[in-house]
Amino acid sequence: MENLMFCYQCQETAGNTGCTKFGVCGKSPELANMQDLLIYVTKGLSAVTTALREQGETIPAEVNHYITINLFTTITNANFDDEIFYQRILETLSIKNDLLNEVSDKTSLPEAVLWDANTKNEMNEKSTQVGILTTENEDIRSLRELIIYGLKGLAAYMKHANELKYDNEEISAFMQRALASTLNNDLSVDELISLTLETGKVGVDGMALLDSANTGTYGNPEITKVNIGVGTRPGILVSGHDLRDLEQLLEQTKGTGVDVYTHSEMLPAHYYPGFKKYDNFVGNYGNAWWKQKEEFESFNGPILMTTNCVVPPSDSYKERLFTTGASGVPGCTHIDRDENGFKDFSEIIELAKSCNPPVEIEKGQIIGGFAHAQVFALADQVVEAVKSGAIRKFFVMAGCDGRQRSRDYYTDFANALPKDTVILTAGCAKYKYNKLDLGDINGIPRVLDAGQCNDSYSLALIALKLKEAFELTDINELPLAFNIAWYEQKAVIVLLSLLYLGVKNIHLGPTLPAFLSPNVAKVLVDTFGISGIGTVKDDIELFLN
Repeated sequence: MENLMFCYQCQETAGNTGCTKFGVCGKSPELANMQDLLIYVTKGLSAVTTALREQGETIPAEVNHYITINLFTTITNANFDDEIFYQRILETLSIKNDLLNEVSDKTSLPEAVLWDANTKNEMNEKSTQVGILTTENEDIRSLRELIIYGLKGLAAYMKHANELKYDNEEISAFMQRALASTLNNDLSVDELISLTLETGKVGVDGMALLDSANTGTYGNPEITKVNIGVGTRPGILVSGHDLRDLEQLLEQTKGTGVDVYTHSEMLPAHYYPGFKKYDNFVGNYGNAWWKQKEEFESFNGPILMTTNCVVPPSDSYKERLFTTGASGVPGCTHIDRDENGFKDFSEIIELAKSCNPPVEIEKGQIIGGFAHAQVFALADQVVEAVKSGAIRKFFVMAGCDGRQRSRDYYTDFANALPKDTVILTAGCAKYKYNKLDLGDINGIPRVLDAGQCNDSYSLALIALKLKEAFELTDINELPLAFNIAWYEQKAVIVLLSLLYLGVKNIHLGPTLPAFLSPNVAKVLVDTFGISGIGTVKDDIELFLN
């Protein structure tokens, strides 16, 4: 039977080979194909901007930002609204056609630049001709997709930085050049491998930019205890990653009698000094993204999704779900910004006032805020604990959570680690173990949460700081092991960035990516020592020995 779609960009892809009839994430074949077409026309636009840069032209920042949003919109679990994709495809073609007039030599431009459309029928027909499988060579296809998924993850970082008025033309230029390069049939496997590693290098730059944007705007995260119970007032639940959206909502809810709670990846907002001035910013509700159907139901109030990860909602709370930014769900209200960047959340606030308070699903506190500046402040204490033998090893367990039961491995792994080991984490993978009672070592918690997946840069800086403190020449000589869970494309750019930094012997699970062909996987294994996970017992023995 002919595939209705083909997508294998996330860890939960069907059979760990690819979704061909309907997306495990919930996207339809039509939506999957339309996302493929948006990537295709964005490659064409990127080929034009790259050609213009080679002519010495300057690309407007708004064009760079548009390409960034296109990539971000196609990230797993971000946007399920077909109409948004039709609209963005038409807008992308319009921007491309306007810029194409300025290209002096059009003879070398790829076919993706020349294609145009005006109707949905034309777009639907083309969408079935430009998917992943149109690249016939398995290794070329694997490397192209690895690059594209890395760029999608990098686009997420850039979008958040751009929201806070931080930008970098060199990063945007690389993203567009790399994207356009995936149209070049003359590039060899070796050249694509080189481009993949360059993507990791620029990924580090993108993470550094976002770190500067977040800390420059809201201060350096501090050690913070976050309430996971509920209050007696109605509330608004904010999920996703966009701190600027949260800030605007908090400003607009001051004095309204409505509390604001974070969910999933928004939890680390509590660690920033800039958010501690809001007395109605009361705590975190729930767990990782995949539990949102039951948790959004019990929350009772409205939910604002600022980015991925969205699970297509149940009808019982769909009218309470709002989207903004790159996220979208058909039938849910989407809130856009005005020309000044302002978002009017008054509709959400008024709805919240009429809702019951959240149903309590747990009590207590969790602790976080161990980003690089905070850990650097504890550096002497940490180094002494290592030298004295109190801390035997650090385990980087960053990344993503997900629905598969095989991810219970990470809870079991954390529970089974010897009590003289410390977990460094960032991302929603933390929800597999951040509520366990793992204790501390000389006052240092055994789980050090650096923040969102967007904050993985902190983990890299912490590793480099430890390397400096112990006067080592190789990061791989540290008492540091990497056991990373992945789900979507931000984890891909984190992986590529770690490879660029020289980190080896990373364990990646719960499965290796389906988009790695056997030959490409072999290169990663042979060059960097990447491997999958085994049993908890065997993996701990391997890491500690």
